[in-house]
Amino acid sequence: MDNRPALPPEIARRRTFAIISHPDAGKTTLTEKFLLFGGAIQMAGQVRAKGEARRTRSDFMQMEKDRGISVSASAMSFDFKDFRFNLVDTPGHSDFSEDTYRTLTAVDAAVMVIDGAKGVESQTRKLFEVCRLRDLPILTFCNKMDRESRDTFEIIDEIQENLAIDVTPASWPIGVGREFLGCYDLLRDRLELIDRADRNRVAESIAIDGLDDPKIAEHVPPHLLDKLREEVEMARELLPALDPKSVLEGHMTPIWFGSAINSFGVRELMEGIGTYGPEPQVQKAQPREIAPEEGKVAGFVFKVQANMDPKHRDRVAFVRMASGHFERGMKLTHVRTKKTMAISNPVLFLASDRELADEAWAGDIIGIPNHGQLRIGDTLTEGEMLRVAGIPSFAPELLQTCRAGDPMKAKHLDKALSQFAEEGAAKVFKPTFGSGFIVGVVGALQFEVLASRIEMEYGLPVRFEPSQFTSARWMAGEKAAVEAFAAKNKQHVATDNDGDLVYLTRMQWDIDRVERDHPEIRLTATKEMMV
Repeated sequence: MDNRPALPPEIARRRTFAIISHPDAGKTTLTEKFLLFGGAIQMAGQVRAKGEARRTRSDFMQMEKDRGISVSASAMSFDFKDFRFNLVDTPGHSDFSEDTYRTLTAVDAAVMVIDGAKGVESQTRKLFEVCRLRDLPILTFCNKMDRESRDTFEIIDEIQENLAIDVTPASWPIGVGREFLGCYDLLRDRLELIDRADRNRVAESIAIDGLDDPKIAEHVPPHLLDKLREEVEMARELLPALDPKSVLEGHMTPIWFGSAINSFGVRELMEGIGTYGPEPQVQKAQPREIAPEEGKVAGFVFKVQANMDPKHRDRVAFVRMASGHFERGMKLTHVRTKKTMAISNPVLFLASDRELADEAWAGDIIGIPNHGQLRIGDTLTEGEMLRVAGIPSFAPELLQTCRAGDPMKAKHLDKALSQFAEEGAAKVFKPTFGSGFIVGVVGALQFEVLASRIEMEYGLPVRFEPSQFTSARWMAGEKAAVEAFAAKNKQHVATDNDGDLVYLTRMQWDIDRVERDHPEIRLTATKEMMV
């Protein structure tokens, strides 16, 4: 990696990252504060305020507003100091993990948010494993230090043990819960104090000369100061020092402590992302990799969001720019169909406001409004037939039959469901036998979200009913063999939204039987989205 050329300054200043966390660890609040410090919004909308004010800036779907959860990953760009941050928000709720997995293919680093009282939770582990698979650099923020939280060493140990990664403290908390006063900045020997009176004001930072500087005693009461000195000394002896190269390779994570709701520790974390976070990286693709400094533009779709604006049935494809300098109006080749598309109204997302993107560089994320031509996994280039590899589609774990409340409207249902399938919100299978659709999702909450969106966006009440099938597998093998097998097992076969054949199963035994009796057929639980 070290012999790569230096990136053009405009690309080198990009930092494209996702925030991952367990639900309720404070990710949405942290996102708000990033935007606040980046000057994108003037006043962070308190997530816990009532009524209308409760709509935070990054959650735009009605159900998210009602429940206070983020269910669709949105992207936001803002400047901070010399950097351009592209932040991709990921749903923390486990029912939406597939969207999150795909989002992680579009970023160069992840910020992991951990709740100081709860430590590493199950969902964090799962997301973390995906980051490990992709060797993504990870920066950690331990949130909610202003509530009763666990011992700092305990939290660090838990991360090291559970996630098998070296942890190096970038800051050290002073006091905890009610006594939380702020942090000692270990990287720059500064005292950062919290301002509780005004949550949107940045606390003061006091330059000191090491922990023995008598000036500290003016700000920190004696019992907390003794503890701080003792802990920092231990931390410096026991924990590894920050090694920027190790962070970029994904083997070490620096940890900052703070309280997002009190805007505390956020600025230090942002400075850390700028300093230690990676520049735009090389993208894996077929037949060759795409380097960000290449002159020609290439990008890939990692998410499709339908009906972002209910008044216009629009769909926006989120595209991660992999190389080059894109300018509005450019004609790009849509590799899957080999057609040329003029990209005339690309959008940049600045908080929840969209504006036309006149230009974008490798590392940026732009939205391209389209009428269904762009699907997840599509690659756009200036003519070369490149395909970005590795965007997964997972077999759903829950299947239900979906019927329109009004049988006369079955046709509309077809359209609505195929829209959601292209968006990646659900898998939709059309059985070769019988009527209706079988909808597959990763988590049960998604059925509610789908029903509420179909009703709101299409005015179509639907019912989801239990299906006799419990899982779905894609069929692969020689075309003739697959077709012969499908003809014999009609009652188990369906097609997905791309027209690929799917084998619906009632139990694991069905899968084992096919593997035993039909070695020529392969059943897979994932398929790459780039057909």
